[in-house]
Amino acid sequence: MKILIVGSGGREHALCWKLAQSPKVESILCAPGNGGTAQIGENIDIKDDDIPALVKLAKDREIDLVVVGPEMPLVLGLENSLTQEGIPCFGPNAFAANLEGSKAFSKNVMADAGVPTAAFRVFDEYEAAVAFIKERGAPLVVKADGLAAGKGVIVATSEEEAIEAVEEMMVKKVFGSAGDRVVIEETLKGEEASFLCFCDGTNYAMLPSSQDHKAAYEGDTGPNTGGMGAYSPAPILPKDKYAETAELCIKPILRHLAAKGQPFKGVLYAGLMYTENGPSVLEYNVRFGDPECQPLLMRLETDLLTIMFACIDGKLDQIEVTSTSQTACGVVIAAEGYPGSYPKGMEITGLEDADAMDGVKVFQAGTKVDSDKIVTSGGRVLCVTALGDDLAAAREKAYEAVGKVHFDKSYYRNDIADKGLKRLK
Repeated sequence: MKILIVGSGGREHALCWKLAQSPKVESILCAPGNGGTAQIGENIDIKDDDIPALVKLAKDREIDLVVVGPEMPLVLGLENSLTQEGIPCFGPNAFAANLEGSKAFSKNVMADAGVPTAAFRVFDEYEAAVAFIKERGAPLVVKADGLAAGKGVIVATSEEEAIEAVEEMMVKKVFGSAGDRVVIEETLKGEEASFLCFCDGTNYAMLPSSQDHKAAYEGDTGPNTGGMGAYSPAPILPKDKYAETAELCIKPILRHLAAKGQPFKGVLYAGLMYTENGPSVLEYNVRFGDPECQPLLMRLETDLLTIMFACIDGKLDQIEVTSTSQTACGVVIAAEGYPGSYPKGMEITGLEDADAMDGVKVFQAGTKVDSDKIVTSGGRVLCVTALGDDLAAAREKAYEAVGKVHFDKSYYRNDIADKGLKRLK
């Protein structure tokens, strides 16, 4: 089979790496891909949001399956366009993708489906949002309704901060049209976990729990990023709670969307906050997380291509999805300055040494091939991922592998998985 993977991050390199292991896969194309995907398949210089060009590529190259990594192409309707052409696509249609594409849509679906989530209000007008903030008081969370590259969420500890956030989004348009509407909700306190399931519209297959690290610097300080590391499983969500968690936050969403004639097929990702009152859903993503994808695919035992077609064909209940009992830990190496401005073009060395370690894979994200060298081209550059018999072993091996890789002006967090280790003591 010929596979087309859409996207350019560490998640897409991981998907490429895993799908290449399937005996049914003959060749892989990536659009636009990165330095890592170029070593496995063929990179095609098409942006991931150029829907007509992606559909044309899939037709021209007689692609058997399109796998969509990021959320934007799904929200823009790539699945719908491919389905019209008779080309199988792994990922939800545009309506279902609004679970991530619109925070207002997502919160309303949660409310209608009975999923526990923070109390919220949706505002289309700046004055009404400000009046609510003054009436309600802080702390509050202010969210741009649309996609804002993971940056449209502000946790405001004062009324002034909350009003400033609304002004930035609705008046100054710092996130463009994504801020035309805002969601303002109560602040939840606790520890986060990520819970992902494969879905075929009716049935779901649970992946192990994981935990992302969003803040740029150690101790969960600094600005939010796309993720500085992840590990799986997360002790805060143990295996004996998976089924209960799916009943709480996966099954109601599948039932709700199916009743609307818009069945969800693909990966449904629930971002959970464990409060003193139990788990609450912060948000849904409609694709693999990055960097959660890397540890999760390191652990996955079942053939990924088989799973994806089972989701598309509504036959997920006919296969068993299993993961190794080992733990996986991934540490992101970023360019100095990320998530703000950062340098590019630094040569990366030591990749082969790290990859040669048993149970280690370096997934490339912000990289490209330049004169037979791998150089940096983005902010999150690598996710060094390792398997171990327990969290301590996986973490130690991941950081040992990090030590073998080098590029100028790089940084990484030294405390990935610390919260998990504390819970295990």
